[in-house]
Amino acid sequence: MSPSSRLERVMSAIDQINSQDPNQQDHRPKELLYSERMTRQLQLFAPDAGELLHIAARAQHIRRWAIPRADYPMDRTGYKRWRSDLAQYHADLTANLMAEAGYDENERRRVGDLLQKKRLKQDADVQILEDVICLVFVQHYLEDFAAGHDEDKVVDIIRKTWRKMSEQGHQAALALPLSPAMQALVGKALAG
Repeated sequence: MSPSSRLERVMSAIDQINSQDPNQQDHRPKELLYSERMTRQLQLFAPDAGELLHIAARAQHIRRWAIPRADYPMDRTGYKRWRSDLAQYHADLTANLMAEAGYDENERRRVGDLLQKKRLKQDADVQILEDVICLVFVQHYLEDFAAGHDEDKVVDIIRKTWRKMSEQGHQAALALPLSPAMQALVGKALAG
């Protein structure tokens, strides 16, 4: 199987799973829309990214609805455990799809490491993935998040998001087309 056909096969499998998301956003399955946004942002941010990084970006939230946040304690510890369990679930599910498409164990492990964000700030591809995640959040999800939370919480989340990003990520975030209200919140977060 050629590299391009196995990539197409695994991306199609990810999309097929995400198209089953019962949650809708903009009249589309929520996680399918998210995965498409991740792919577009990766292409803009890192046009030379390799295929394993493309798989990780597409699979970032694969079948996320299967592990609801509500199943965990609503505190910081519960949140961290939920995120950790999700990352492992995404890594395992994606590894299975990759195996079916012909990827070897090392390739599957590498995508798992990316999805679990191992060695963030040390591994260039993990950092690119994190930057893309943050850019997608700021561009597409920050405004909805802000609508449901008080300003101090939103500013704190922006600061935490900013700390995860590289300098290249910061520059890309500052160039995003945000509403005046979101620009003001980002400005407030960065000024503090």
